[in-house]
Amino acid sequence: MSSFKEFALEKEKIDLYLYEGYEISKVTESLDGEFVEFEKPANREEKKSLILSTADGRKYLSSIVFEQQKDRIKLGK
Repeated sequence: MSSFKEFALEKEKIDLYLYEGYEISKVTESLDGEFVEFEKPANREEKKSLILSTADGRKYLSSIVFEQQKDRIKLGK
């Protein structure tokens, strides 16, 4: 699979989890990629996880993390 197709799949999964109301709760980097955990704010027991293996996927995730942090600062969380 081309790296663009891999990135497109990773982006689609990230967008789907965010659309479903999940927030990024934990990011762990390793040599295999980034392990990302998502959880719903209303129910912290409801979790999903994803491994990002492309550089573009990790860059996209970084932009989402920055947006979440900015929103939390605005809301005073």
